[in-house]
Amino acid sequence: MAAARRPDRDATRPVYVISVAATLVSAHPRTLRIYEDEGLVCPARTPTNIRLYSEEDIRRILWIRHLTRDRGVNLAGVRALFELEERLGKRILEALYDEGIRDQADRQRAAADDPGPPDEPEPAR
Repeated sequence: MAAARRPDRDATRPVYVISVAATLVSAHPRTLRIYEDEGLVCPARTPTNIRLYSEEDIRRILWIRHLTRDRGVNLAGVRALFELEERLGKRILEALYDEGIRDQADRQRAAADDPGPPDEPEPAR
């Protein structure tokens, strides 16, 4: 993962400006502003109003990207999942991710085991 955790670093400390955060998650800075406008992420602000993202923010953005790109969830659905997760105190998103990884592995195994349709003989002329 792009935001690898180091033991001497506080994951909640805001350190990344928007351009660096966008690079870490392979997104355009405008995308991060949209996530903020939608209430999905709330970066800290400097006294001069510059957004600063923490490693936790980066992880959250990576989850948003995974849910929207790989799982087909829209931003309203992502918000609902985050709210549900907070209310229940469960790691719903991790379960969804694990389920997706299992499904992908099952599809890959099935494709490897299936030799495909048998070759049909060419018709005689």
